[in-house]
This record gives sequence, C-alpha cells and structure tokens, in this order.
Amino acid sequence: MNTKIRILMGALALATATGAQADDYPSRPISLMVSYSPGGATDFQARIVTMMAADAKLLGQPIVIINKAGAGGKVGWNAFADKASTDGYELAAYNVPHFIAQSITGKTKYNIDNLEPIANWGADPAVLIVPKASPFKSAKDLVEFAKKNPGKLTVNGAGLYVGHHIAMLQLQKASATKLAYIPEKGGAPAMKSVIAGQVMAGFNNLSDAFRARDQVRILAIADLERNKDFLPDVPTFREQGIDIDDSSVNFRGVMVRKGTPQAVIDRLAERVPAMFSHPRSLKQMKAGGSPVRVIKRDQVRVMWQERQKALTALLSDLKKK
Repeated sequence: MNTKIRILMGALALATATGAQADDYPSRPISLMVSYSPGGATDFQARIVTMMAADAKLLGQPIVIINKAGAGGKVGWNAFADKASTDGYELAAYNVPHFIAQSITGKTKYNIDNLEPIANWGADPAVLIVPKASPFKSAKDLVEFAKKNPGKLTVNGAGLYVGHHIAMLQLQKASATKLAYIPEKGGAPAMKSVIAGQVMAGFNNLSDAFRARDQVRILAIADLERNKDFLPDVPTFREQGIDIDDSSVNFRGVMVRKGTPQAVIDRLAERVPAMFSHPRSLKQMKAGGSPVRVIKRDQVRVMWQERQKALTALLSDLKKK
C-alpha cells in the first residue's frame, strides 16, 4: 500500500469515527464545571438552565454540576483548560468578563483562543449593595464618605478581575476615590459578608441581590439602564452622576476545550440554546430573579472577541488610576 492510499484511508477512518461519535453523542451523563462555590449566582443558574438536559428532544442525558471554586474562577478554569477531556463529556460554565479579564491581567492557562463557546444563557449586571442597617442610602452617599475617608471604605466582590472587581475599579476612577477591595471566594460568600456587616459595601450579581433584597440595600446598578423586570426602582450609576457603563455585566454560558470534535460542538450548539429556552427553565430563572439572554455560538464568539478588545483597553486605563 503506497503512502497516499494510507493517508486517504486514515482520513476516511477519522471522518467515520467522528461521524459515529456525533451520531451517538451523548451516550452518557455530561459534567458541567462551575468555577464558583455552591449557592452563588453561576451555580444557582447553571442548575436551572441544565435541568431539562435529559429530555430526549434536547441532549437526552443529564448534566451533572461540579463545583471547583477559588481565586475568582481561576482554579476551575485553569484545571479545565489544562486537563478537561475534549470528547464533549466535560463542559464548563464561562463568565465574561471574568475569564477574559483574568487572562489579560495575569498568567492563566485559559484564554479565548483555547476555549470554544457553545451558547450563552444570561446577562447579570453588577449591583452595589450595603447592609440593611447601613447609613448609605445611595451611591452618592457612599462616594461622599469615600472621598472624606480615603481607603477606609471596605468593598467586597466574588474575586479578582471578575465583574464585581471591574465595577469597583470603575467606581474608583469615576468618583476619584480610593476603596479597599476585598476579594471573596465567590458571590455567595461575598453576599454573606455584606449581610453580616463584615464589610461596608459590596458589588454582587443582580440575581443574588434580588434574592437577598430583604437582607441588603441595593444602591445602584452597573448597566446602561435600569432592570425593569426585577429591580425597576434601583437607579443606574449614571443616573446618580457616576460614569459607570455596562463593562462589568456578567455573561454566563457553556464552553468546551479547543480540540473538541466539530461534530460534537455542532450538536451541542444546536441543542443547548433550546435547553436554555425551555419553558420550565425560563420560569425558574424568572422566579430566582435571574436575567436570561440566550445567545447562540456564532454570536457568542463575536461577543468574546469584542470583550477581549474592550477589556484590554479598559483594564489598561483603570490600572493607571
């Protein structure tokens, strides 16, 4: 057998195997790694949007959530980019701007070039919160205190260079203040610290704040407009004279490692958006105060690239502060 024939036969065998894998996929349960602690917004929402995965019209197999928290998502995403299988049975939840900002500002094993988006399920703005008994009634009150007491206002968030941290950096720059940022091991621990009064303020997810609205005071939303569905009475920062845009809005979705067979990616890209949009999932997301924004793979790829460019410029500017 000459070399050309062997190459052609090898290519045919690979194509056949890939086709068979796609036809049979998935044939067993799938895992979804969430790089934040149980109970936080990403974990809470991931469990809802995957609840219908086993439906025969969707994936036909259940999705099991695996939490690997730490360092604002770095622990889980580093492990995923380094060791996760590329057979389509190990997925991960992504958070943008989190993983993109972290890949820009530090040494990580992940970036937009070695991960492949499947679909996006939601967009969750950052909000500024304080304990219920706090004297701060508005973002302007908080800024006035920070100006009079440089470095004394403690503000927490879910980690470093996550959406919460970026919103805090924007607040510092826009208000010409110096804040003491405390990174926590996820949104749930950060929320508990605010409720307990262990910090003076915090940035957290709109969805988490909505569920905890009887225990905290929500002062402002870091978005271009108010959230009419869940927090219609909470003004944006810009409404209060503080120039903060939507750069910290937390987009959440599902991704795989680069190297996953295209046929498997295509199968997931077809079925996962339908899973996110299932009526039962949408009902649960609404009940939990979780904004839904289903975006398909091609559009998510564009969003990643646009955020990479915007965050590179934004973080470079914020570091000058």
